[in-house]
Amino acid sequence: MSGTNSPEAVKKLLENMQSDLRALSLECKKKFPPVKEAAESGIIKVKTIAARNTEILAALKENSSEVVQPFLMGCGTKEPKITQLCLAAIQRLMSHEVVSETAAGNIINMLWQLMENSLEELKLLQTVLVLLTTNTVVHDESLSKAIVLCFRLHFTKDNITNNTAAATVRQVVTVVFERMVAEDERHRDIVEQPVLIQGNSNRRSVSTLKPCAKDAYMLFQDLCQLVNADAPYWLVGMTEMTRTFGLELLESVLNDFPQVFLQFRQGSSSSSSPAPVEKPYFPICMRLLRVVSVLIKQFYSLLVTECEIFLSLLVKFLDADKPQWLRAVAVESIHRLCVQPQLLRSFCQSYDMKQHSTKVFRDIVNALGSFIQSLFLVPPTGNPATTNQAGNNNSGGPVSAPANSGMLGIGGGVTLLPAFEYRGTWIPILTITVQGSAKATYLEMLDKVEPPTIPEGYAMSVAFHCLLDLVRGITSMIEGELGEVETECQTTTEAASSPTQSSEQQELQSTSDQMDKEIVSRAVWEEMVNACWCGLLAALSLLLDASTDEAATENILKAELTMAALCGRLGLVTSRDAFITAICKGSLPPHYALTVLNTTTAATLSNKSYSIQGQSVMMISPSSESHQQVVAVGQPLAVQPQGTVMLTSKNIQCMRTLLNLAHCHGAVLGTSWQLVLATLQHLVWILGLKPSSGGALKPGRAVEGPSTVLTTAVMTDLPVISNILSRLFESSQYLDDVSLHHLINALCSLSLEAMDMAYGNNKEPSLFAVAKLLETGLVNMHRIEILWRPLTGHLLEKVCQHPNSRMREWGAEALTSLIKAGLTFNHDPPLSQNQRLQLLLLNPLKEMSSINHPDIRLKQLECVLQILQSQGDSLGPGWPLVLGVMGAIRNDQGESLIRTAFQCLQLVVTDFLPTMPCTCLQIVVDVAGSFGLHNQELNISLTSIGLLWNISDYFFQRGETIEKELNKEEAAQQKQAEEKGVVLNRPFHPAPPFDCLWLCLYAKLGELCVDPRPAVRKSAGQTLFSTIGAHGTLLQHSTWHTVIWKVLFHLLDRVRESSTTADKEKIESGGGNILIHHSRDTAEKQWAETWVLTLAGVARIFNTRRYLLQPLGDFSRAWDVLLDHIQSAALSKNNEVSLAALKSFQEILQIVSPVRDSDKPETPPAVNVPVPVLIGSISGPGLSRPFVRTDSVGERLGRYSSSEPPIVTDELEDLNLWWAAWNTWYRIGSESTKPPVTFDKLTFIPSQPFLTALIQIFPALYQHIKTGFNMDDLQKLGVILHSAVSVPISSDASPFILPSYTEAVLTSLQEAVLTALDVLQKAICVGPENMQIMYPAIFDQLLAFVEFSCKPPQYGQLETKHIANAKYNQIQLFAPAEWVALNYVPFAERSLEVVVDLYQKTACHKAVVNEKVLQNIIKTLRVPLSLKYSCPSESTWKLAVSSLLKVLSIGLPVARQHASSGKFDSMWPELANTFEDFLFTKSIPPDNLSIQEFQRNESIDVEVVQLISTEILPYANFIPKEFVGQIMTMLNKGSIHSQSSSFTEAEIDIRLREEFSKMCFETLLQFSFSNKVTTPQEGYISRMALSVLLKRSQDVLHRYIEDERLSGKCPLPRQQVTEIIFVLKAVSTLIDSLKKTQPENVDGNTWAQVIALYPTLVECITCSSTEVCSALKEALVPFKDFMQPPASKVQNGES
Repeated sequence: MSGTNSPEAVKKLLENMQSDLRALSLECKKKFPPVKEAAESGIIKVKTIAARNTEILAALKENSSEVVQPFLMGCGTKEPKITQLCLAAIQRLMSHEVVSETAAGNIINMLWQLMENSLEELKLLQTVLVLLTTNTVVHDESLSKAIVLCFRLHFTKDNITNNTAAATVRQVVTVVFERMVAEDERHRDIVEQPVLIQGNSNRRSVSTLKPCAKDAYMLFQDLCQLVNADAPYWLVGMTEMTRTFGLELLESVLNDFPQVFLQFRQGSSSSSSPAPVEKPYFPICMRLLRVVSVLIKQFYSLLVTECEIFLSLLVKFLDADKPQWLRAVAVESIHRLCVQPQLLRSFCQSYDMKQHSTKVFRDIVNALGSFIQSLFLVPPTGNPATTNQAGNNNSGGPVSAPANSGMLGIGGGVTLLPAFEYRGTWIPILTITVQGSAKATYLEMLDKVEPPTIPEGYAMSVAFHCLLDLVRGITSMIEGELGEVETECQTTTEAASSPTQSSEQQELQSTSDQMDKEIVSRAVWEEMVNACWCGLLAALSLLLDASTDEAATENILKAELTMAALCGRLGLVTSRDAFITAICKGSLPPHYALTVLNTTTAATLSNKSYSIQGQSVMMISPSSESHQQVVAVGQPLAVQPQGTVMLTSKNIQCMRTLLNLAHCHGAVLGTSWQLVLATLQHLVWILGLKPSSGGALKPGRAVEGPSTVLTTAVMTDLPVISNILSRLFESSQYLDDVSLHHLINALCSLSLEAMDMAYGNNKEPSLFAVAKLLETGLVNMHRIEILWRPLTGHLLEKVCQHPNSRMREWGAEALTSLIKAGLTFNHDPPLSQNQRLQLLLLNPLKEMSSINHPDIRLKQLECVLQILQSQGDSLGPGWPLVLGVMGAIRNDQGESLIRTAFQCLQLVVTDFLPTMPCTCLQIVVDVAGSFGLHNQELNISLTSIGLLWNISDYFFQRGETIEKELNKEEAAQQKQAEEKGVVLNRPFHPAPPFDCLWLCLYAKLGELCVDPRPAVRKSAGQTLFSTIGAHGTLLQHSTWHTVIWKVLFHLLDRVRESSTTADKEKIESGGGNILIHHSRDTAEKQWAETWVLTLAGVARIFNTRRYLLQPLGDFSRAWDVLLDHIQSAALSKNNEVSLAALKSFQEILQIVSPVRDSDKPETPPAVNVPVPVLIGSISGPGLSRPFVRTDSVGERLGRYSSSEPPIVTDELEDLNLWWAAWNTWYRIGSESTKPPVTFDKLTFIPSQPFLTALIQIFPALYQHIKTGFNMDDLQKLGVILHSAVSVPISSDASPFILPSYTEAVLTSLQEAVLTALDVLQKAICVGPENMQIMYPAIFDQLLAFVEFSCKPPQYGQLETKHIANAKYNQIQLFAPAEWVALNYVPFAERSLEVVVDLYQKTACHKAVVNEKVLQNIIKTLRVPLSLKYSCPSESTWKLAVSSLLKVLSIGLPVARQHASSGKFDSMWPELANTFEDFLFTKSIPPDNLSIQEFQRNESIDVEVVQLISTEILPYANFIPKEFVGQIMTMLNKGSIHSQSSSFTEAEIDIRLREEFSKMCFETLLQFSFSNKVTTPQEGYISRMALSVLLKRSQDVLHRYIEDERLSGKCPLPRQQVTEIIFVLKAVSTLIDSLKKTQPENVDGNTWAQVIALYPTLVECITCSSTEVCSALKEALVPFKDFMQPPASKVQNGES
C-alpha cells in the first residue's frame, strides 16, 4: 500500500478529488443545482480535512459519508455523463481505501438503484468489484446485496454485460472466501477452537463464526439452495438463477478453498448433486461431474458414503448405452481420479477392504477395461467418422485428422497415424495430456450448451491414459512407501542392534509399532493390486495387441512391466506371472505354441472370462491380422519343423521390455524366471542368435538358419539385444541367493526341455539355457559355492551326456569354461588357502571322465591343458584329480583324444613336477606308463617312455627333498592307519616310500618292455636299464633285492616266454609304407631283439652293481637264475639272441670291463662281422643322453646304512660261482655244438661269431677255476673245441667270414680255439707237477687239428661243399643256404706250429716221453708227407717237412737217451715209413711246376737226406739195425732211382733229381766206404750198386753214338739228349765221389770199369748237340787224374 500512502499519492488524491468535485459542479450547474452545491461544499470539506489533519487518509475515511455524498447525488441524476464521472470518482476513493462501512452501504444502495434502472451496467460491476476487493468493509446484508446485484446483472439481455457479470460474480465469490482465509490467518495465533454443534443438521449455529467466515458460509449455503432451485436465505433479491452457473460457482469454491470446508466441516453435501434429469443434458451433467470430481478429490474424507454413490454413478456413465459425450466426460472425470494415487488408495481402504461395501476401486478399473473393449467391439455410432471434419476446430476438442487419412501413408513414406487397430476397428490415438496430469477437454467446455462431437479415438485415448496414469500412480506410491518401510526397517534394526541399554525399550516399542503399521500398509497394497490387476491386464493386453504405434506400445509395456515388478515385490505370484505372461505372449508371434505360457498356473488368464461387475468380459486373444511391420522371419523352436514364423517390430519391442523386466526386477521374479527365460529362448532362436564363448549370444551366420530372414531394422537391433541379454545375466550377480537359485532352476529346466526336443534328431538344438547357465555361473564366481553343485550337476549329468553333439559340445564348453573361470577367479580367501573349494571346482572335471563321448573328453582334456598352462603352479591338492583325467583315457578312445591327453602329460612332466605334492609323483608315473601301453599311436608310446626317463631324472635330482616329503607323508598315513586300525596298503610296501616310487617306475617300464610293439619294447628296455644304471644308487640296499627278483628276473621270465612262443610268420610291412629289414621281419626276430636287450641290461647291472648285490643274502641263487637265463638264451635257435647271451656271459664274468657311456660312445657290433678276440664293450645300445653324473663306488657307499659298507670285489671270490659258470659254459658248448641228427633246410647251425664268443669265454673262466681243473674237464673242453671247429658255415655268410681263398688266414673261431689251448698249456707250464700229465692230451688235441689239413672234419651227416666250389661263383643270397666247410689248412698249419713249439719246450717231460708223443707227431705228419703233391695245400707238406725236421732234431736225442727203456721202439719203423713215403712219393708233381720250384722241392729232399746223414747214421749203434738197413736201402734207391730201368716214353719226362741222387749217392758212399765196421754185406750192396751204375752208363753212351751217326743232320729226340746228359753227369759225379772216398774203400774192379768208359766218351765228341758237348767236357776232365806216365813195362805195344 505504500503507493497510496505516500505523501505524493495523498497530495495527488486530494487534487484529483477536488478536480472531480469541480467537474461535477460544472456538469450539474444547469440541470441539478443541489448536486452542484453539494459538490462545492465537498471541495471545502476536503480542503478543511487536508488542512486540519496530519493523517489525511484516516480523516478522509472517517468523513467518507460526507465526502462521498456529492458523488452519490450525482449518480442519482441518472445522467450518463455525470454518472460515469461520479462512479470513477467513487472508485478512486475506494481504491485508496478511504470508504467507511456506512459509506460503502450507501454506495451499494445507490448502485442497486442504478442497476434497477439498467444504467451503466458495466461500470456498476466494475465499481462493485473494486469496492469488494480493495477492503473488507462490506459485510452481511450489504455484501449480499452487492452479490445479488451482480447476479441480477448476469441475467440481463446484453451479452457483454452477462459475461462481465458472470466474471464479476466469480471474482466476488472468490473474494468472499479469500477474506475468510485471510481472517483465519490473522487469528491463527489466538488459539480459539470453534465450538462445533454436534448433529447433522445443516442449519448450524452461525453465531460462532467470525464475520468473514459467516459471510462465506451464508454465500455457500445460498448457492447450494439456488442450484437445487430452492429459495436463498441470505442472497435476498435474487430474481433468477441457472443451474449451470451455480454448479460452476460451487465447483470453483470447492476447488479453490477446500481447506475452508475441511477446517469447518460444514455439511454441505446434502444440498448438492440432484439426480440427473431423465435425458442427460450436457452442460449440467458436465458441470455436475466437475463438482463431483472436486468433491471426491477434496472432501473424500468427509463424504465417504456420498463418494461411494458418486463413484458408482461415474462408473455407470461409462456404459455402452450412454451417449458418447457422456462417456467421454465420465472418462475424463475418472482420469482426474486416476492421477491421484493417494485418493485411489483411500477408495481401496474405504470400500474394497470393507466387508459389505461396493468394490469401488476394482469397479473403476474394470469399467475402464470394459469401456476400452466396448470401443473396439461397438464402433461409436454417436458421430460417424466422416461428419466431424467440419466441426472439428470449433468443437474445442483437439484437431483430429479424418479417420481414413490413417491409411494414406502406406507406401507414401508418410508415417502412419498412431492408432489402435483391432479386428478391423481402427481408433486413432490422440495426444491428450502430459502424462500424470488429467487435463480434460470436455469437462472444460463450459460455454457449450449442445453436446459437442467427440473426435474418433478421443475416449479411447483418455481411457488409455487413465490406465497408464493409474498404473504409474499406484506403483510409484506403493514402491515409494515400500522403500520407506524398508529403509526404516534397516535403520531401526541398526539402531536396535546398537549397544545403548537405555534406548532399547523404546526402540523395541517403535519397531513393533512399525511392524503393525507395515502390516496394515501391506494389506492395503496387496488389496489395491489384487483389486486392479485383472482389469488392468485385460485392458492392457487388448491394447497391446491393438497398438500400432511404437510409443503407445512402449507405454503399455511399461505399465505391464511396472505392474509385474510391483506384484513381484509384494509377493503376489499369480498376478506377477499373469503380467509376465502377457509380455511374453506379446514377444512371440501370434498363436505361437509355447507350452510354458499356456499351461502354467500363471496363465489362468488366458482364454478365461472374468466377471467384472456382472458383465462378462472375454479375454480377447491376440488377433493375427495386425498391420505390424514384419521385421524378422525365423524358424520356431519345436520338435517338428513347422515352417517359419514372423516377428514384428512389436514383438521385438516386447522382447526388450521382457529383458528390461528381467534385468531390473530379477530379484522379484522367483518362479517366473521360467516364463521369461522360455520366451527369451524362443525369441533368440527365431532371431538366430547363437551362443559364443562365455555364453554371450551373437547373431549367428546366415548359413545356420536358412529360413531366417532379418530386415536391416532388426539387424541393427540384434547386437543391442544380445548385449542386453548378456547384461541381464551379468546382473544376476546382484540377486540374492534365493533369486539366484530360482534363476538357475529355471535355466536348468529350460535346458532339460531343450534336451528333450533335441533327442532323436540332428537338428540344431537350442543352446540358450546352457549358454546362460554358463554366463550366470561366470558372473557369480564370488559365491560360486552356493550354485556350483546344481550348475555343474546339470551340465555333467544331463547336457554332456546328450546324444546331440552340438548340445553336448556346449555342455562341455560351459562346464570347462566355468571350471577354468573358477580356478582363475580371485576368490577370497584365495584358492590356495581354500582347498575344499578348489577340489569342489575340479571335481566336475574328473567326473567328465565317466562320459564316453569323445568330443566331451576332448573338451575336458583341452580344459586340463589350459588349466595347466594358466594354473599349473597352484593346483596343489587338485593334482590327483587333474592327473586322473589324463589317466582315464582308454586305449579305444581315438588318436586325437590320446594325443591331447598326452600333451597335457608332457606339459606336466616338463613344467610341473616340482610344484606338485610328492605323493602325486606315483600317479604321474602310472599315467605316463599307461600312455606307453596305448597302442593307437606309436610315437606317443615312445615319447611317454622318454617322459618316464625324464621323471626318473627328476627323482634323481630332487631325491633328498622328495624323500623327506614322502617320509613325512608316510608317517602321517601310518598314524592315520593305526588310529583306524587298518593296515597301510601300498605297492612294494616294506620298502621305504621313496624306493617304492622308484620301484613303481621300474615296474611300469618293465610292463612296457613286454609290449607287443618292438619299438616300444626296445625303448622301454633301454630306458629301464639306463635308469637303474644311472640312478639305482639312490635305492636303499635292501631294495635291490626287490629290484632283482621282482623287476629284473620277472621281466626276463616274461621276455623269454614271449620270445620262445613268438610267431615265425613273416611280417610284410610295418604299417603304412615302412619296409621292415629282413632281420626283423617276423615277430620272433623282433622279440629276439628284446631278449637281447633285456639280458644285456640285466647282465650289465649284475656286473656294475656287483658290490651292492653280493652282500645280499641270496646272491648265489640270483647268480644261478641269471646263468640259467643266459644258457637258455644262448641255446635259443636264434643267432642274435645266442650271441648276445654269450656277450652277457662275458660281461658278468667281468671279462669285459664295462665302459661308461660317458667315456666312449658305443655302437653294438653287427651280428656277422668277425669279432675281435674280446667282443668289444658289451654295454647296451648307447643312450642318446650322456650321463653327466658318475657314481663311483666310493661316492655312493656313504648312502648305505648297513653296519658295514659292502665289500667291493673286482673278482668273484666265491669258487662255487665260478664253477657254476663253468658248468653253464660246458652245457652251452656241448649243446650248441652237438651236430643234429637229421638235416633239412631249417636245421639250426650255430653261427661263427657265436662259437667264437663261446670259446673266447673259456680263457677268462679258466683263470678262476684252474686250481680244480682236471683231466675230465680237459676232455670236456676238448670235445667242445673239436666240435666247434667242425661246425660249417652257411654259404650266404661265407663271404663275410672266409678269407679269400688265396690268403692263408685263420677265422676268429680258430684263433680262439688255439688261444684256449695256449692258455691251458701256459698254465700247465707254470703249474704244479701233477698238471703236466695234461700235456699229451693237449698234443692229441692239436694233432687232431693238424689232420684237418688233409682231411677236413665231418659235422654229423651234413654234406658240405668244399670251399673251393662254394666260393663266390654260385652264391645267391636267398637261395636255400648251402653249408660250406671252412678252409682248415691255415688252422691245421698253425696247430702244427704250436705242436712244434710245444714239443720243443716239453720233449723231455716224463709224460711226453711216456705217452709216445713223438711217435704220434710223426704218425700225424706222415699223412701230409706221404700225400705231398696231393695235399690240398702245397704249403702243408712243406710245413710238415720242416716241422718234422725240427721235431726230430729235438726228439731224436731224447729217443737215443731212452733207447734202453724201449719207450721209443715203435717210433723207428714209423719214422722209416715216413721217410720212405715222403722221399719216394706216389703223387705226381703238377704239370705247371717250374724248374726253380722243382729245384726248391729237391733241396727239401736233400735236407731230409742230410738229416739222415747227420742225425741218424752216425749213431747207428744206438738205433735198431732194421731201421739202419731200411735207411741204406732207401739211400741206395735214391741214388739209383734217378734213372728208370727202361726209358719208356711215359717216364722220360720225369725230372731227374740230380742233387738228390748225388746226395743219396754221396751219403751212401760215405757210409759204405768210410765206415770201417761195415758188414761185408753192406760193402757188397754198395759195390753191386756201383757196377750196375757203370754198366748202365756204358750202354747209354753206345746207343747214343749209334743214333747220332744215323740221324745225320736231324737232331735226336729231346729225351735221348737229356738221358745222355744225365749219364755224363752221373759219370762225373761218380768219379768225383770215388776220388773223395778213401782209396782203400774202393774196389780195384770199380776203377777198371770207370776207366773203360773213356774210349766211349771220346767217341761222343762228334755229336752235334752243344749241351751234350758241355756235359761231355765235364765228364772228360776228371779223367786227367788217371793219366799217369805208363808203367815201365809195356805190354803188346799198348799203353
